[in-house]
Amino acid sequence: MKNKILITLLLLVSIIHAQEQKQIYSFSLQQAIDHALQNSYSSINANRDIAAARQKKWETTATGLPQINAGLDYLKTFEYTKQGVTGGGPFGGTAGEISTFAFGTEQTMIAKASLSQLLFDGSYFVALKASKTYLKYYENAKLKNNSEIKEAVVNAYGNVLLAQESISILEKNKTTLSKTLSDTQETYKNGLIEEENVEQLQITLASIESNLNNTKRLLDISKKMLKFTIGLDIDDELSLTDKLDNLSTSNLASAFTQNGFAVTDNINYQMASNFQEQRSLELKLQKSKAMPTLGAAFNFGYNSFANDFTFTNGDQKWNNFSNLGVSLSVPVFSSFGRSAKTQQAKIAFEQAKTQLTQTEQQLKLQYEKAKSEFEFSVEEYATSKSNLNLAERIEKKQEIKFKEGLSSSFDFNEAQRQLYTAQQNYLQSMANIINKKAALEKLTNKN
Repeated sequence: MKNKILITLLLLVSIIHAQEQKQIYSFSLQQAIDHALQNSYSSINANRDIAAARQKKWETTATGLPQINAGLDYLKTFEYTKQGVTGGGPFGGTAGEISTFAFGTEQTMIAKASLSQLLFDGSYFVALKASKTYLKYYENAKLKNNSEIKEAVVNAYGNVLLAQESISILEKNKTTLSKTLSDTQETYKNGLIEEENVEQLQITLASIESNLNNTKRLLDISKKMLKFTIGLDIDDELSLTDKLDNLSTSNLASAFTQNGFAVTDNINYQMASNFQEQRSLELKLQKSKAMPTLGAAFNFGYNSFANDFTFTNGDQKWNNFSNLGVSLSVPVFSSFGRSAKTQQAKIAFEQAKTQLTQTEQQLKLQYEKAKSEFEFSVEEYATSKSNLNLAERIEKKQEIKFKEGLSSSFDFNEAQRQLYTAQQNYLQSMANIINKKAALEKLTNKN
């Protein structure tokens, strides 16, 4: 018994702790977009890409700046290398006789430093420009990621609102139909109508209940998808402050404020242009490799020799050395290898130019398609709203006729189905306006 009580207490504590860990958020659509731009997974990594590109840019710049290196070498000799000499010369000995001598000391230490500087290299200046283009690419990638995040948030936010409104309408329909079914059952008990009328209503009610349960599950999934999209934990609590009809109305209000389409403002065009610039710089890089390179280095240091390790003593003798060197490298002949690389880079550059033109034409087509789809969504909204009003009147008339025995259950059921379809079409048309407007704004690069 004590164990059961302990387990129960532990479960209660864990549940309370889990609830305390949940964060509670309440977002409008714009607040959800702003949160996603700062906290979504892709946005966080896009910022890291830019930071890495900035470091890469400095890495390239640093290669042409002064380089200082220092080192300390220590050598312990266990067996000397012997050098043979022939006697009779300056070393004495018997003429023609070979003697060996050992040169060096048991201990050697060298402290040295070098300063090097690139004086001229054509490829370095090209690389500097390329590093700026490289950074610009990731900055453009960030902008593209932002536009994709915004569209994804709008779609996810709209899906949640659509599910919420669908649930509200289905619950209202269920309440109304349940009352109608109850009244019809009483009429049947009194023998005034056939059982088929009751059964027809039961089928319709069962269908509504099934749709309602499914929509509730979709709402849960849609909310989790929205939380994932904006960078929240899927177990956090999230409520939406905007309404579907308000968002669709606000998008309708700006439906005719479009100022045309400037393809150069589109981020995909800018990235294609950036890619063309990269290929142009690669061509310049290959051409620059035919130019000479010039560098200089200054070396200095100290060395010391001893048979015992006395290098830390104050009276140890150290010998200084220094030198200055200049290096000039001139490419002369590469068996046309450099020429082949240059031609490859030229072909790649021409391909990039063609891809830019292709991108421009594709974007123009995409804009026309997105504009057409948005305009159709506006028309569809007006049509579905009108159809909903008609379906409501038809269903109401059929209900009155059905209750008065002037209409069959089949006619009443058809009017109900028509009404339910019109309701869903109306809700979907509002969501379509929001989604199609987001797709159009993505193309026009409108923030």
